[in-house]
Amino acid sequence: MHKGSLKYLTREGFRSVWVNRMMSVASVGVLISCLVIIGTAIMLFININSFLNLVGDQNVIMVFTDEKLDTNETNKIGTSIKEIENIKSVNYISREESWRKQIESLGDDAVVLQGIVENPLPNSYEVVVDDLTLFDQTVDSIKQIDGIVSVRENSQLAKQLASVRRVITWISFSIIGILFVVSLFIISNTIKVTMFARRLEINIMKSVGATNWFIRWPFMIEGVIIGFLSAIVSLGVVAGLYAILVKSFQNIVIMINAALVPFSKHILWMLLLFLFIGIATGVGGSFISMSKYLKEEGAEISEV
Repeated sequence: MHKGSLKYLTREGFRSVWVNRMMSVASVGVLISCLVIIGTAIMLFININSFLNLVGDQNVIMVFTDEKLDTNETNKIGTSIKEIENIKSVNYISREESWRKQIESLGDDAVVLQGIVENPLPNSYEVVVDDLTLFDQTVDSIKQIDGIVSVRENSQLAKQLASVRRVITWISFSIIGILFVVSLFIISNTIKVTMFARRLEINIMKSVGATNWFIRWPFMIEGVIIGFLSAIVSLGVVAGLYAILVKSFQNIVIMINAALVPFSKHILWMLLLFLFIGIATGVGGSFISMSKYLKEEGAEISEV
């Protein structure tokens, strides 16, 4: 395909969007609806995942060391824990700090501890894991370190959080996949209507020897334009809806000591995702419809 022909066909694609503006608006509207639902599902998934991370960080593993160990030996245990894979953070708590926190937590009831002269609590480490699906393996690795007398953990909570994360991930990707297929189907059928309206023009191009790609190109440009416009508008709609939801649920989120993820933090990659889905759907729908149409018409024209 020559450069001049490519330029001409690209202009034809832009012109087609305007000439068939009612169908173009319908296509953009359908694609926007799908992208808005996809964007909403993504932000919901991100916030739920953030909340699960918050809960997971609170599911700490308490590691208690042997009280006979000196400072250097106790520090070596902390170093050994940090070297284990899947460890997110390790926080050392001295026996004095543990005793102070215990007294503070009791408040006025701390009077019951006045008779205790010697601090009975050992030095300890608060350990947070990175991947909850590897929680049990991580705990087993910690227990193998010399100098540790006991480990307190809640593996049941870790398993429940990991299970919830898997289910939410599966649902989110399923929604995105289904909506992508729906968008592709609707755009494809919209292009078919456009082709039917221009069937005389297409048949004339075929009869004078136009190649399949020569015929396809304006429709594919039309799909690119529809996808691009849909992506930009959808991003603005999702940003607006998310701002309204943040304002509506802000007080509730604060009550549970959590925070909604800022939309600005994900706006760039979401724009790229919308552009990819929108353009891929528009071009894909055009290509599928044109290929089927040309095949049904019995076009035996060699590809460029």
